[in-house]
Amino acid sequence: MSVVQYGCETWSLTLREERRLRVFENSVLRVFGPKRDEVTGERRKSYNEQLSELYSLPNIVQVVKSRMRWAGHVARMGEGRGVYRVLVGKPEGMSRLRRPRRRWEDNIKMDLQEVGGACGDWMELAQDREMWRIS
Repeated sequence: MSVVQYGCETWSLTLREERRLRVFENSVLRVFGPKRDEVTGERRKSYNEQLSELYSLPNIVQVVKSRMRWAGHVARMGEGRGVYRVLVGKPEGMSRLRRPRRRWEDNIKMDLQEVGGACGDWMELAQDREMWRIS
């Protein structure tokens, strides 16, 4: 899991990537899960619901979305730091004629609502380190 989650604080997950992570996790769980029926001794197929019952920890997508530590560090940085300027800066020039891609900041807002139920300005919430750890 640690290899798969390397650098996940900076990821901007799309629905397609979330689905791929779930598929990967289920395939790993199928390898380590029970393969034979205890009564008949026949091979049996493991369904996703059965895998989630066997595996008591939260799924990989929930873990990735709950990793907000890096976002808190960036929000508390000064305005002179490059990472902070990239986060709050607005790109210049002409925009494309289609829907803009979701930004990292947009994903942080959605993940906070999904995981912790926090609402409001996440940058202000991140300034208080103790409150940020709770949410």
